[in-house]
Amino acid sequence: MFDHKVTDVFFDLDHTLWDFEKNSALTFAKILVENKVNVDLDDFLEVYAPINMQMWALYRQNGIGKSELRYQRLKRTFDQLGEHVSDEIIDILAHEYIAHLSSFNHLLPNTLEALDYLFPKYRLHIITNGFQEVQTKKLKGSGIHHYFQKVIDSEMAGVKKPDPYIFQMALDMAQVKPQNSLMVGDNLEADILGAKSMGMQVLHYNFHRETQHGECTMIDDLIEIKNIL
Repeated sequence: MFDHKVTDVFFDLDHTLWDFEKNSALTFAKILVENKVNVDLDDFLEVYAPINMQMWALYRQNGIGKSELRYQRLKRTFDQLGEHVSDEIIDILAHEYIAHLSSFNHLLPNTLEALDYLFPKYRLHIITNGFQEVQTKKLKGSGIHHYFQKVIDSEMAGVKKPDPYIFQMALDMAQVKPQNSLMVGDNLEADILGAKSMGMQVLHYNFHRETQHGECTMIDDLIEIKNIL
């Protein structure tokens, strides 16, 4: 189904392999209780999830920095819930969230099965917009670090997906031509269009259950990779 032979497969991490939603929920369940923030967890997560996505979109566009992202996603959630939480507590929560997030290590369904299938046949790598100190812990804690030869993050590159530079850095580090590489990710803008603009082949893992588009093949389960590669 691909125009050229694939030798290297690049994965996004959060929402593609690592179950961000479940691990994030477990982290909040811990830190909200420990800091005596009396909100209903389900209500909090329902409001937080879209705000977090909005903040990450701004971060990708260089509209906000790392510290502002971490503060604003919490501040805006509490404001929308009508809960008064002091800046001091928000700063503590922001710090503890990062500190504890990688201690929960649920993977998305069939991650290990897909990686076990690919590992003997292809060179595997990660390209992530996540923060370096957290992403490495996620990979090691969830037991998948050994699958990947190169791990490229946005702090290392100095730019974020979909900026072409981070994909070029990844290709250079892996020593592979774009036409022989495949990017697998959940975000249409950052992963699919970003990689495609560099001449990479692409596969959209439809974690967010978006409507079909014509940019590339979409899969709903990672195990479907076995039928494609």
